[in-house]
Amino acid sequence: MNAPWAIVPVKTLAEAKQRLAGALPLEARRKLMLVMLRDVIATLGQVKALGPVIVVTPDGQVAELAEGCGARVLREARAEGHSAAVLAGLAHAAAQGAERAFTLPADAPLVTPAEVARLIDAADTHDSAHPGSRRVVLAPSHDRDGTNAILAAPPDIFPPRFGPGSFARHLAQAQAMALPCRVVELAGLGLDVDEPRDLEAVLALKRDDPSYAFLRNWHEPGGTIPATSIEPVRP
Repeated sequence: MNAPWAIVPVKTLAEAKQRLAGALPLEARRKLMLVMLRDVIATLGQVKALGPVIVVTPDGQVAELAEGCGARVLREARAEGHSAAVLAGLAHAAAQGAERAFTLPADAPLVTPAEVARLIDAADTHDSAHPGSRRVVLAPSHDRDGTNAILAAPPDIFPPRFGPGSFARHLAQAQAMALPCRVVELAGLGLDVDEPRDLEAVLALKRDDPSYAFLRNWHEPGGTIPATSIEPVRP
């Protein structure tokens, strides 16, 4: 079996982290998205026996950073949403001969190489009750409402439907398709940054990382993000 491909969807930076708009100005949100994407690609680069990393995006700046970090880019003509971007990436992987592929979010900077390896290993663990190569692995978000990773074998066997309640929806979908399904709980991957409390949790672990230093004052009363701290993010 060939190495799995990784699919990382990223929306336009103009729409980045809108639920953080009350806490961060747009330029800080844009930079945060790029810093997190760079972290995720770097983590994937440390995973042994991993196939290509495909960043699916309509955004030119995201594409430039992704390519500079060694990822391939699948450009969307326009933003079609998270599910559509993932579906396009999985279909591309299948068309290129991938036997399995997984998707994970660009805004989960605490994901570790060991967690990605566990996701892949879960698909490699065969079940005598479900012979064959068709299978899916799901990793829920920390609140078990959303789905933060899907591994599908083959890549185009399981059309994703993200959004609120997606974890339960994906479980039901796998059951309806009679598709063997495993669930793996992964703490780092499960924490994607959507709300201020998510950002607080990430910064607690990234406090010594200079890439996140520009956010140091965001949560303080009357705190601001100085314009001079919003420097370009480079590979």
